[in-house]
Amino acid sequence: MTDPRDTPSAPVLSVRDLTVSLRHSDGKDVVRNVSFDVGPGETLCVVGESGSGKSVTSFSIMGLLENALHPTGGEILLGGENLLKASPERMRELRSTRMSMVFQEPMTALNPVEKVGSQIEEVLLLHTRMSAAERRRRTLEMLETVHLPEPERIYESYPHQLSGGQRQRVVICIALILEPDLLIADEPTTALDVTTQQHILTLIREMQERQNTAVLFITHDMGVVADIADRVVVMKDGNVVEVGAKDAILRAPEQDYTRMLISSVPSLLPEPRAALQTDTVLTVERLNKTFRKKKFLRPATEVHAVADVNLTLRKKEILGVVGQSGSGKSTVARCIVGLEQPTSGDITICGAQLAQAGGAERRQMRRRIQMVFQDPYRSLNPRVKIGRSMIEGATNFGEPVDRAMHRAAELLRLVGLPPSALERFPHQFSGGQRQRICIARALMLEPDVLVADEAVSALDVSVQEQVLDLLDEIRERIGVGILFITHDLRVAARICDSIFVMNQGRIVEHGPAERVLGHPEQDYTRKLFEAAPGRHWDFRNFCPV
Repeated sequence: MTDPRDTPSAPVLSVRDLTVSLRHSDGKDVVRNVSFDVGPGETLCVVGESGSGKSVTSFSIMGLLENALHPTGGEILLGGENLLKASPERMRELRSTRMSMVFQEPMTALNPVEKVGSQIEEVLLLHTRMSAAERRRRTLEMLETVHLPEPERIYESYPHQLSGGQRQRVVICIALILEPDLLIADEPTTALDVTTQQHILTLIREMQERQNTAVLFITHDMGVVADIADRVVVMKDGNVVEVGAKDAILRAPEQDYTRMLISSVPSLLPEPRAALQTDTVLTVERLNKTFRKKKFLRPATEVHAVADVNLTLRKKEILGVVGQSGSGKSTVARCIVGLEQPTSGDITICGAQLAQAGGAERRQMRRRIQMVFQDPYRSLNPRVKIGRSMIEGATNFGEPVDRAMHRAAELLRLVGLPPSALERFPHQFSGGQRQRICIARALMLEPDVLVADEAVSALDVSVQEQVLDLLDEIRERIGVGILFITHDLRVAARICDSIFVMNQGRIVEHGPAERVLGHPEQDYTRKLFEAAPGRHWDFRNFCPV
């Protein structure tokens, strides 16, 4: 009998009418009748909003479903072998040798107390008969193949000693070291800045071309789809709603849902905005932050995270701070809100200098500046109801509980949620709803300045658009000035009045968003712009730029 893998046209992966159900809740289907193929050397992107069933489908293929879920119908054929009928021992054998997976967060995929080299070698130890010397040599070769600097140093490093992009390259090493037929990448670039994201996508393409690997790429980023996809599967509520070639999907989507997803992607070129003449609410002058790293039996080293940063934020203004990871964006934000003590410099909020304020005055000034963090999952206490979380700051400043609850209900209405949400727990909301709650909580103390640190980077495009509209509405209605930290140039172009570009702790370019992104003066800004995924596509008009 001919092996299906010997036929050039045979797909590496065939999913046929896959249905995945909950073991409880009367067997409710989470994924229903999902079908698609992935051929050798092909990249198939699966897109859709959170909860559409993308990750459940990929986990079903890898045999990594939680106990609460189980496949109840269909087939998953890898080279003709039905994975749904494979034993646990056979699935362990197939992982890494025939199929591998790259997860969204590399820090959770790596053991924090084990050196990187040992973690890569573990795959070789389990699935090959290589000697220790051969495993080490192969691991170093792989580290060099994925363009990691100083492979010997990386080999001896722990995960926390590497950057996010370097950790993701290590995970790719683990996934591809045995040259599997299928690579599943589940949102592997979501938390990375645009230049690191570009490097990771290029790396996956290089490895794919070298090994003729079939790639199943899970993403909500349509820019990434435009750059890497051969074909696209669109999922909604556990169903496949559209399948087609990339150009057909992006140029002429047939389904309203697909059109909504694509048209929700912001343009890279901002629309002209009138200059604001409102009062200044925040001034930062000559801000410096130096971290001192102590080393055992060795001299301490200093890292200059922020150097001579100056910026001004006006009432109703949204000021964007963009740059690569490690550029100093978040350190500036943490210094402004008081989570880090600046080494030097002045921070003035509504005319009052933070550095010169005494204890009681400084505490009162903190009411004027609030922060919305990147991850709404970790921003809310999972054991505390929303109402209690929202009123905590107000009651700490002496506001009666009844009045604080009344204001919390009003703010929930402002962000588009019902007052009944006060009596629910964080896990009962979607990611977008949780971020709306975090915004409402930040507004409880009626701040003059709102700092949003990557507040929409973890959200899918349609929810992201809703949260950006919400921030735009809030700044107009309340008059709050917003300092918006982001690595996504599309988001910056969509919402920001002015933009500051940071590199290695310094501001290298600033001005109105229309000028900075439309006509950048600095090479670094142009480099960021060129690295933006899907930069050659106008998603609003379904056509190339």
